[in-house]
Amino acid sequence: MPTEAPERPAVVLPATSGRASGQVSTVAALADIPEEDIWLAKQKSKRTRRAYKQDVRHFMRTLTIRSYEELRQVDHRAVIAWERIMREIEEAMPSTVRRRLAALSSLFKHLVRYGYAEKNPVSEVERPAINREQGTTLAFSKADARKLLDLPDDKTLEGLRDRAILAVGLQVGLRRAEIASLTVGDLHQNRGYDSLRVIRKGGRHDALAIHPNTVKRLKVYLEAAGHADDLDGPLFRPLSHNRKKQETRRHMHPDAIDRVLRKHATALGLDRGYSAHSMRATFITTALENGCSLEDVQRAAGHREPSTTKLYDRRGYNPEKSASFFATY
Repeated sequence: MPTEAPERPAVVLPATSGRASGQVSTVAALADIPEEDIWLAKQKSKRTRRAYKQDVRHFMRTLTIRSYEELRQVDHRAVIAWERIMREIEEAMPSTVRRRLAALSSLFKHLVRYGYAEKNPVSEVERPAINREQGTTLAFSKADARKLLDLPDDKTLEGLRDRAILAVGLQVGLRRAEIASLTVGDLHQNRGYDSLRVIRKGGRHDALAIHPNTVKRLKVYLEAAGHADDLDGPLFRPLSHNRKKQETRRHMHPDAIDRVLRKHATALGLDRGYSAHSMRATFITTALENGCSLEDVQRAAGHREPSTTKLYDRRGYNPEKSASFFATY
């Protein structure tokens, strides 16, 4: 994580030759790995590792900290200065500031536990308040969601793929990374229902029965794409440069899922503030609005706590009842 350090995996065990000598060289090599890299490696989610690494680097870069040794000596004054820079100069969102502080706090808790730092300087810094009653992710209206689902051209491979992606987002509610990581074999039947296997945040595995319209779109897309029998291969794949066929056996990047949504939302004139996560908020709100229980929606969304699911519920926002419409002069 130091700014001048080259990119490298969090922890790489050295190759061994011979049992006894291999054990000695492995232990010796592990002893040379910085404790900060050990902390990063123990995070189970790849996305969490990437985010934590970026957040700690931001702290070090902002305060010109160039080594782990220097990092371990910082106190609450450095963290307070960082928080103020993020809040007042960078004008970062409160959620971003809280996440970065949480990452740095997690690192120092680890360093303190194993004797590499005396105390956690983040524990003395007040974190910005955030709205825990409702999230900030925008949701689509039912009418706009319907338009989005039908907008991609069903005569092209790209259109069929995008129609399937939008259906998974709006009718299954998966995160963009979950959509991107799907394989062909994840579409299966369970107890007579078409279902999708999903790898959740943190590596948890789940399976969900899915809407018949979503199944239909997935099967039409797979038939047109020609990889329906490649069960271990990626479900959604990037298009080649001429956009008439797909690249073989390569998953789309989660950012590409986001671009698919933004492209079609922009075509509808919804070009500000919407993202792939808006499909998830729309799914949760619509399912609750149509009578699905909070417990079942929570499970479908893969949330550990119902309070997290409620952050995506937009039923309390009724723009047609805004007091502003009654302020007629």
